[in-house]
Amino acid sequence: MALRAHRRYGEIMQDVEELINDHIVHQKRGTQGRSKLKLLVPSVGVFFTSIPLEKAFQFQDTERRISSRRFVAPSFNDIRLILNTAQIMGIIEEGGPPDLVTFDGDVTLYNDGECLTGDNPVIHRILDMLKRGTKIAIVTAAGYLEAEKYHGRLIGLLEAVNRAVKDGALDDPVLLVVGGESNYLFSFDACSPHLLKYVPRGAWMLNEMKAWTEEDIKTLLDVAEAALRDCIKSLGLSADILRKERAVGIIRSNNPLAGRFTREQLEETVLVTQQVVEISPVGSVLPFCAFNGGNDVFVDIGDKSWGVLACQNYLGGISGSRTLHIGDQFLSAGANDFKARSACTTAWIANPVETVRLLDELVRHSV
Repeated sequence: MALRAHRRYGEIMQDVEELINDHIVHQKRGTQGRSKLKLLVPSVGVFFTSIPLEKAFQFQDTERRISSRRFVAPSFNDIRLILNTAQIMGIIEEGGPPDLVTFDGDVTLYNDGECLTGDNPVIHRILDMLKRGTKIAIVTAAGYLEAEKYHGRLIGLLEAVNRAVKDGALDDPVLLVVGGESNYLFSFDACSPHLLKYVPRGAWMLNEMKAWTEEDIKTLLDVAEAALRDCIKSLGLSADILRKERAVGIIRSNNPLAGRFTREQLEETVLVTQQVVEISPVGSVLPFCAFNGGNDVFVDIGDKSWGVLACQNYLGGISGSRTLHIGDQFLSAGANDFKARSACTTAWIANPVETVRLLDELVRHSV
């Protein structure tokens, strides 16, 4: 029974893989609208590499014993992890390990609201990638103007990289931090007090981003703030407005009786705010991202696709097929990692433990 299920699941994966390959052929010709996959899934996006699903299934079936289960069918998580493996295999088959790996912060590298401390097992995996010449970027929604605050969130990684540089284990590592989705760039610098150096916008922003005017930015944030205030009132939220240079959001009020927002409240706030901004005149001019931060909602100027594209450009023009973005927000309302899908290959993880496993898998398939 298990052998029959294994064979049938493999055949299904092979069929889907052929649909993807056909779409990639059309994509290269500029006729992707005519592919079989596009007809079946009109919302299908860009494929940066091949996706060897059947081979990835063979690997994950060994790891998770999917075809050995008698009563539990392949789950959403099974499919998600098979796709992650297939994407890693696709990158490696077409050019070896990725040149650039970008990470989300909360839930991807560390638990929500926490910091990247020195005992986090992901740190030595990132150090190993840096030693192999892979460039690393943390692309986070956290928007700070001060290097000190990013140092506080990423202290374990920054200190570990600094020690490796001083010991001679690392030579000129490329470690970037992109804040506010796509609004601030910091680069690792062993000589800076907080080990990060602010990079002026003129040195890394894409030409399209330089065209975003301060007037339009202010107008969009004003529209978003008004929508957020309406949500606070209509949903009875115990929340305060927090306005930043290039973002505006709601956070839990200082009232000691104020509890955490419910998921439904957060997602309703995201969707309402997103719609209000989208239908406003400035919403069609300026890219933005409305997202659910777990216990807050923010609207940022730009999004993670711009953050990843800016990193690629700043580092000399790394392509989407040679870039891997790892994050946890790809499904629910306000899933800000999903936007990176238009800039590069992606892997969808559910927690920091899965990130560690994914990086180990990346090494395993590279051998």
